[in-house]
Amino acid sequence: MSDLFPRAKKLKHGYNPGQVSEFLNRARQSYDRAPGGGPELTALDIRTAAFDLKRGGYSTAAVDAAMDRLEVAFAARDRENFVRSHGQDAWMQSLAHRAEVLYPRLRRPAGHKFSRPRGLRGGYDAKQVDALLARITAFFDRGEPLTAAEVRSVTFKHRSKFRAYNERTVDAYLARTVDVLLGVG
Repeated sequence: MSDLFPRAKKLKHGYNPGQVSEFLNRARQSYDRAPGGGPELTALDIRTAAFDLKRGGYSTAAVDAAMDRLEVAFAARDRENFVRSHGQDAWMQSLAHRAEVLYPRLRRPAGHKFSRPRGLRGGYDAKQVDALLARITAFFDRGEPLTAAEVRSVTFKHRSKFRAYNERTVDAYLARTVDVLLGVG
């Protein structure tokens, strides 16, 4: 059986090939299934999927790029199915509601938008996260350009607990932001 993706070098870590293959099979079955024909994955499920690391596993960059494309395809399918069933106005209302849920955090003061990491752990640089949230605010308030790909590809420096935000909370928030941005496109 041939590999789906290039492999990391033997001493380097990549994504667990079995987990990646299993997830992609589930995604293909879900995508091909008629709406309401069983459990369906969503674009957000694709966005939040995670794989263990393994020496010589699949190249993380190649898998991440494929997951990004898959997420876009699922978002387009979800939108199309929703609009077909409920109409364009209902889709826009749903999208507006999802954006409204994100909005209160954007109004928090800089340095206090997310919780700090617990214990001695560090997290994402709070200033860098706040800068991205300022861009998200500009998108919502003034329609300044921002794409899901830009949010998806952002990386933050690691900082000590007192200058950082909890990574899981930030990741979850950004996943929902990407979900909204994909819904607009």
